[in-house]
Amino acid sequence: MTLLSVSDLRVSLGGKPVLHGLSFVLREGEFVGLIGPNGAGKSTLLRASLGLLPSEGAVTIAGRPSTAISARQRALHVAYLPQEREIGWPVSVETLVSLGRTARKRGFAGLDATDRARIGEAMARMEITDFRRRAASELSGGEKARVLIARALAQDAPLLLADEPTAGLDPAHQIALMSLFSELAAEGRGVVASLHDLGLAARWCSRLILVDRGVIVADGAPKDVLTAERLRTVYGIDAHLGETEDGGMLVVPLDVVRR
Repeated sequence: MTLLSVSDLRVSLGGKPVLHGLSFVLREGEFVGLIGPNGAGKSTLLRASLGLLPSEGAVTIAGRPSTAISARQRALHVAYLPQEREIGWPVSVETLVSLGRTARKRGFAGLDATDRARIGEAMARMEITDFRRRAASELSGGEKARVLIARALAQDAPLLLADEPTAGLDPAHQIALMSLFSELAAEGRGVVASLHDLGLAARWCSRLILVDRGVIVADGAPKDVLTAERLRTVYGIDAHLGETEDGGMLVVPLDVVRR
């Protein structure tokens, strides 16, 4: 089943073209890493796909034009985790995570057993259950990131779009999060995560979309996308490319290409 379809997507910001006719399809069961250097257009692509930025082209979510569905309907199909990690309200962690259920409630309806189960599962997956009563605004940067990811998980949408979700997390929690995203895909959901760590992207994603200067340079399996030549021309780096014991791809940046 197609969860997201983007066709000839074009975006200009401040009168300057940023995306130049990007097209791709995301199906259930895929964990896609959206990669590319700073300023390539990754965040713009995610936001435009959700209708958060003016754009040209066509975007369909769950087979319906994104322009034809309401914000609430969109939230039932797509959970979005933006780059920003600021939490302005001193609400408890559990309360903040519970906001992920808002789209599934009508009016002022309270939480039911299903809601509480999803909230509990999301907190357990992000290992934040122990501080569920703490004020979310008082947490460390990494803890806030985990709480906001849990809120997105509690939304229980078929598709998750995450903008730099590993930022601010220590290595153990980065790996745990990538493993979780892989599990979600195995359960039949779709995940798109913009990533800067090529090692994590190569190791965990089933597919990579490489964006540079507002166009898709490559789209496919990590071994097909992350070639030595592309790393030199797009990122300007030399890297060691290898294979892990279980057959996964290993990418270790070594040096900047001297031009």
